[in-house]
Amino acid sequence: MRRFLAFLFCVILTPAVLAHPAPDGFADLAERLSPAVVNISAAQRLDSGNGLPEFPEGSPLERFNDIFGDAPRIANSLGSGFIIDPEGLVVTNNHVIDGADEVEVSLPDGRVFAADVVGIDPVTDLAVLRMQVNEPLPSVAFGDSDTARVGDWVIAIGNPFGLGGTLTAGVVSARGREAGGRYDDYIQTDVAINTGNSGGPLFNMSGDVIGVNTLILSPTGASVGISLSIPSNIATRVVDQLIEFGETRRGWLGVSVHRVTAELAESFELDTPHGAIVSRVEEGGPADAAGLRQGDLVLRFDGRRVRDSQSFPRMVAESEIGREVEIEIIRRDRPMTLDITIGELEEEGGAGAPEDEDNDGVVDPTPGNGNTILGMTLGVLDAPARRRYRVDPDAVGVLVTEVDPASDAAGKIRPGDVVEEVEFTRVETVADIREIVSGHGGGPIRFQINRGGQYVLQSIRP
Repeated sequence: MRRFLAFLFCVILTPAVLAHPAPDGFADLAERLSPAVVNISAAQRLDSGNGLPEFPEGSPLERFNDIFGDAPRIANSLGSGFIIDPEGLVVTNNHVIDGADEVEVSLPDGRVFAADVVGIDPVTDLAVLRMQVNEPLPSVAFGDSDTARVGDWVIAIGNPFGLGGTLTAGVVSARGREAGGRYDDYIQTDVAINTGNSGGPLFNMSGDVIGVNTLILSPTGASVGISLSIPSNIATRVVDQLIEFGETRRGWLGVSVHRVTAELAESFELDTPHGAIVSRVEEGGPADAAGLRQGDLVLRFDGRRVRDSQSFPRMVAESEIGREVEIEIIRRDRPMTLDITIGELEEEGGAGAPEDEDNDGVVDPTPGNGNTILGMTLGVLDAPARRRYRVDPDAVGVLVTEVDPASDAAGKIRPGDVVEEVEFTRVETVADIREIVSGHGGGPIRFQINRGGQYVLQSIRP
């Protein structure tokens, strides 16, 4: 009986266990892919004003001035990259070659080639180089990063600490990671990535490049199992533009957005929090021309569901410039569809920058006038209050002077905010707000806030 149960146990479990077996090894992949993974050496010439010491006359160390002289100093950085075209095109990170006067690419077989910079994109931290070659070179191809699932095996090949040709392996740990960038959508892995791996490829088990290794999150500066890679589906768009134009060309609407919280989703009767709230519309921009307004909830863009406020800027940036697209919104609880023509983002102009989440320009609160609603102490927006709280000149409504830390408003509303609308109804006095709140049928109540000229929509539970 015991032998039968053991057999039955194996029969039941074996198919599940063997459905996605661990690989026997990575030797075949390493042999096939390594010839196309290169080491990057970037040199920058620094004059004596950029770090060389110069000792004063009469100093015991003055003699070292003759040794150093005015000769330039060479600063080197090492990184990784990979060849995507047999004619010598190489992809790496921008930070590997940033500011370099000379770039060299070393192949695993020992050959070294000078390289020119085709184009850089500091926003996504990508760069394309072109080696001066006279024969075809080994290359690898980008794959579809959207197919990478949490738990999939992946490998990295690179140049950690100058140790070229190093292979490390692990699994995809998470998707959609952010690190403070405008278009972040990193693949997180537990593959060992260290200094020098930057710019190297992340491969799937088919040998396709599904990511460009870029960052590690670590308290020590060395790998602790949290590595971030730029997905290939973002990298390919950037790389193609750098090759074609020498620069990136991104779509632009002229809006800032903020996230949809669980409370806001409930107030809009959404099944799950998704979409993006328009917090600012730039005058004269494409969104302004199409009639998009502050407070609009964007749910779909060009037929695609807007996942959140982080993915929406990426969707816009990847759109074809000059193309007209449909955007589905909810405005004051009413569904609408607008047609918007995609403009071109001027990278250094700051257009379309994310909403400022800092508390700049707000000074310490002063006691209010005793009118407290939902944990917010409200006061009159007179001239002294405008000066004290540096209120936006165009703000019209009721000033928030204090917020009860034990209330649901804490963390959502700040002293210095101006309540302009409640449940999409304009308010000018505390009495207006109290009337709307007292007559609300239940559930979260939506407050339109002017915060330093930015529109913020918050839902507060009674």
